[in-house]
Amino acid sequence: MSARVSESFVLQTWPFKEGDVIVSFLTRDLGKLRGVAKRARRPKSGFGSGLERLSHIQMSYFQRENRELVNVDSCELLSSQFSLLSDFSASCALDFFAEVSEQILPPAEPNEKYFRLLTAVLEHMHAPPGASGTNDAVWCAVTYFSLWTVRLAGLLPDLHACLGCGSWLEDPEHPQRAFFSRFRAGLYCHDCRRALDLRNSWELSSESRAIAEEILHAPVARFAGRPWPQTVAADLRRFLGQQIEAQIERKLITFPVLEAAA
Repeated sequence: MSARVSESFVLQTWPFKEGDVIVSFLTRDLGKLRGVAKRARRPKSGFGSGLERLSHIQMSYFQRENRELVNVDSCELLSSQFSLLSDFSASCALDFFAEVSEQILPPAEPNEKYFRLLTAVLEHMHAPPGASGTNDAVWCAVTYFSLWTVRLAGLLPDLHACLGCGSWLEDPEHPQRAFFSRFRAGLYCHDCRRALDLRNSWELSSESRAIAEEILHAPVARFAGRPWPQTVAADLRRFLGQQIEAQIERKLITFPVLEAAA
């Protein structure tokens, strides 16, 4: 048995036996792990609020060979998301981050880039609100997180070319509209959309494609103070949500709730 201490984010917890909790947590060094926190649900538990959703903690645990679950010993709270819970949109965004992370990350596979992504978007949501209100930071963080999650998972298709005919969608002399479907991975020009009879399809605007390109080349802090209401890049979030759902082979529970928040 080896004892470890890892900087972590709590993703999800489940009741287990009498007073115990199974906790899924994302570590900076070893990726996503699951463990048993004994007596965590009892009144005098030493875990306190450290096992709340997306709490940033130092997790102490014991790991045995050939055991799927680690034994969680204790945790030290570094920062919590409690201050965000008063805003409904922000609370839904936290649920979305946790569900996507739990579903898309493979177990015990180190992924420091993803850990840094989650750290960055949470810090962005905690930034002081601008003149346009707190929700702008929420929708910027959700869009940024979704795009980079798809990118880091290797699921992001070419956003500049038609998957059907290969034509360049960003030609300044002949700009083309782009469409996507739940059942196909990439974007299609208007002609290919008609030829393929993509009835269950939506348009991804040129503005949203430009935002995606900007996100891929800038840290999320670069967007601080930028007006970003829910309507900005909503089509891009739908497109990215569908890419995630296709990968995990199930519908996201939190995504429609998040998009319905206002």
